[in-house]
Amino acid sequence: MEGIILNELDYPVLTVITFLPMAGALVILLLKNASAIRWLALATTVATFILSLPVFAHFDKTTYAMQFAEIHPWIPAWNITYKVGVDGISVLFVFLAAILSVLCVTVSWKAIETKTKGFFVSVLIIETAMIGIFVSLNAFLFYLFWELTLIPMFFLIGVWGGKNRLYASIKFVIFMVAGSVFMLVGIIVLYHAGGKTFDIVELSRVSYPAELQMGLFLGFFAAFAVKMPMFPIHTWLPDAHTEAPTAGSVILAGILLKMGGYGFLRFSLPMFPHAVNTLFIPLLILSVTAIIYGAYVTLMQNDMKRLIAYSSVNHMGFVTLGIFTLNQTGVEGGILQMINHGIITGALFLCVGMIYERTHSRMIDDYGGLFKTIPVFTVFFAIFTLAAIGFPGMNAFVGEFLIISGAFKANMIIAAFSILGVVLGVCYMVWLYYRIAMNEVNPSTESRLFDLEFREIATLVPLVVLVFFIGVQPSVLLSYMHVSVAHLLEQVNSAVSVESFNLHDSESLIAQYVKEIFGWV
Repeated sequence: MEGIILNELDYPVLTVITFLPMAGALVILLLKNASAIRWLALATTVATFILSLPVFAHFDKTTYAMQFAEIHPWIPAWNITYKVGVDGISVLFVFLAAILSVLCVTVSWKAIETKTKGFFVSVLIIETAMIGIFVSLNAFLFYLFWELTLIPMFFLIGVWGGKNRLYASIKFVIFMVAGSVFMLVGIIVLYHAGGKTFDIVELSRVSYPAELQMGLFLGFFAAFAVKMPMFPIHTWLPDAHTEAPTAGSVILAGILLKMGGYGFLRFSLPMFPHAVNTLFIPLLILSVTAIIYGAYVTLMQNDMKRLIAYSSVNHMGFVTLGIFTLNQTGVEGGILQMINHGIITGALFLCVGMIYERTHSRMIDDYGGLFKTIPVFTVFFAIFTLAAIGFPGMNAFVGEFLIISGAFKANMIIAAFSILGVVLGVCYMVWLYYRIAMNEVNPSTESRLFDLEFREIATLVPLVVLVFFIGVQPSVLLSYMHVSVAHLLEQVNSAVSVESFNLHDSESLIAQYVKEIFGWV
């Protein structure tokens, strides 16, 4: 089967690492002891991470084919199969989801004291959903996992969040559902237009009419842009981040935002190349607008979590800028920066959560002189601050360098404006660090502060290692994605053979498929 390499291991590794967290969640439902619940949640996430390592050890970097594939009949009437696999792009996100899930459990060890069972069940279910998204090779299965992330995240924000948690959780759901509806319609249209199949690999080989591509691209764009989120539909993010518990913020920043970028790579670019090429410049302009706007608004924040949340708008702008440069350098930089953002922003939220547990304040003005009072914490925060601004030798430097290099190849004017976003990014992170670490000590919080415990240090150390490892050896991660990205861009370049876009024809064709959809349903 072209483009597919069946699992060479002696067990269904992708199914195991996908559903092991779900199995752990079901066992936790039977437990009553809070300590046993915590330990089982930790054991489950650690086991998932360990079992994912053979995927990296046996991964063939010389092919773009989907590897470790598992294909089983599921719903024959609709030609739906259970099909999973990973390529050089998705395998990196599986690793990110697995390691951050472990850290979400450790950081919540003492922070979550009420409804412990429900909290850790939610964390494990969302881990299954996240990994499931990255391994799905069936659009129907992809959509199920996509929607599954919504339920546990709603509860994480709405039950264990801050004082405005109800507003933030409902707003989160409204935005996500609104975007997902368009993707669902798009998937159904793809099913009819692509030969009555939900197979993502097969759908990517179909040459769709230009007018249909434009409509489908916009439908999927609505879902992916909301999830990232892209400017101007980003307003749910600061509220969700601010009110979510620390683990919820780490999951949101570390993984869920990446689902939108991954969707662009898995659906939009290979399936709708004509639309992507047609909207090339507007997409770049939208990305650089997010970079500058996100950085500017971040400078105005006094809430640490809200500041880091708005910084994600800035960083995700760089990601989409890289993806839509449509060249090897930019796309690889965009993928690498998604991984980097998950590591760095996840670490920053972990740090903020640790001192919040002590003072119950997120306000920057409530802190000061932390370098004197809690020096170990301040050193960790300094490392992640330098990483966030793209300091040479750290991971984000490589990602931003590749993105900006790719942007210059695509459009020099837009690339020049993106540099302004880098400068502003340095400003807001240095300004944040100065105010909490180097400013005068605030007596109102000084008495409640104590330095990091062993558990907290152990939570942050793996991320420090990744920051420096990727910064010094980025080729390790780039080697995984290189062939897959090259193949992806070959698919994008196929747009030159597709007829030009016509609005009238587009309306007619989409109307035809809508009629088919209603007849099918």
